[in-house]
Amino acid sequence: MERNSKIYVAGHTGLVGSAITRCLKEAGYDNLIFRTLDELDLTCQQAVDEFFSQEKPEYVFLAAAMVGGIVANNTYRADFIYVNLMIQSNVIHACWKHGVKKLLFLGSTCIYPKNAPQPLKEEYLLTSKLEYTNEPYAIAKIAGLKTCEAFNVQYGTDFIAVMPTNLYGSGDNYNLEKSHVLPALMRKIHLGKCLEDGNWDEIRRDLGKHPVEGVNENSANKDIIEVLRKYGVGVKEERGGEEEKGGKGDGEIGREGEGERGRKGDKKVTVSVWGTGAPYREFMYSEDMARACIYLMEKVSVRDIIKLHQVGKGEGYIPPHFINIGTGEEITIKDLAYKIKELIGFRGEIIFDESKPDGTMRKATDTRILKQLGFKHKYDLTAGLAVTYAKYKNA
Repeated sequence: MERNSKIYVAGHTGLVGSAITRCLKEAGYDNLIFRTLDELDLTCQQAVDEFFSQEKPEYVFLAAAMVGGIVANNTYRADFIYVNLMIQSNVIHACWKHGVKKLLFLGSTCIYPKNAPQPLKEEYLLTSKLEYTNEPYAIAKIAGLKTCEAFNVQYGTDFIAVMPTNLYGSGDNYNLEKSHVLPALMRKIHLGKCLEDGNWDEIRRDLGKHPVEGVNENSANKDIIEVLRKYGVGVKEERGGEEEKGGKGDGEIGREGEGERGRKGDKKVTVSVWGTGAPYREFMYSEDMARACIYLMEKVSVRDIIKLHQVGKGEGYIPPHFINIGTGEEITIKDLAYKIKELIGFRGEIIFDESKPDGTMRKATDTRILKQLGFKHKYDLTAGLAVTYAKYKNA
């Protein structure tokens, strides 16, 4: 991949796509092409085919996808499987049809079985049942990586599929209904901090950027309080040793500039989190993910990946055509919540709602193939969170 190669980044406004775009520009690549959703509907095969015919990209990063957290995945099941199947099928086929030199397809570690051994090795794919809550999304991503593999086998293409661990960073989805756990935690704790400080200017600015169910910067205090409570940011009022949740006390903290201590007793802001907080998750800063993708496009072919997977395997072994991308470092959801709480300076209480599902209890990637190929991530979680929160506040 040369500095003047024509490169198409599909999904350039999303978390991964925007990071890939920034890193490509920083590395000196100056012949990049993009299309917004309004300009090109990737679920329409004819539109995709016409775009590839006209633009003739040499290299493609397929980062476009419909994504979301556990709630969104379990609620919009038909949308997640349909939209993702259509996007990736159309783009992968067009890459083959129009002679793209190299494709990198972004998958997800949710492709692995719910009860797969840990850490997750690529060879564990399709060995047992998936996690039900995000099964449609996982099936779509499995279809995508298998489509890449099929074209490699039948036509000799160089289509690499990568399975990134949980990602976070600039350009993330902070929609409280549809976001992943880390950005949801960051935004909820940020709003909780604003509530306890009585910082209504920042609350309104935040809702102006990311409205929640139609509630925005122009909504009444009581409507803002109500929608925040619905999504787990509330107020607990303590009077004479008794606690009251909801009721008039919730509205009182809406007085601008008044802060955590109201006139009717001590008020404590609470932020609720789905589940027990016990599951372990691995997180990777989006810039590291982008650097890994560019590294693979520059230096690695799918044949290199296949050869490494075959090391030590017997005759008849069918090697994966994809690799994991991650840090190999884990943290519980509970510890993540407290880490973000400390970063933001939130004084309130984190409540874990054990009536809600935990999902898979552990997801850690085996990154030995990536390391053997010579790549190492730069940011640890503490550093990545600090950069991400600073950019979120200043966006």
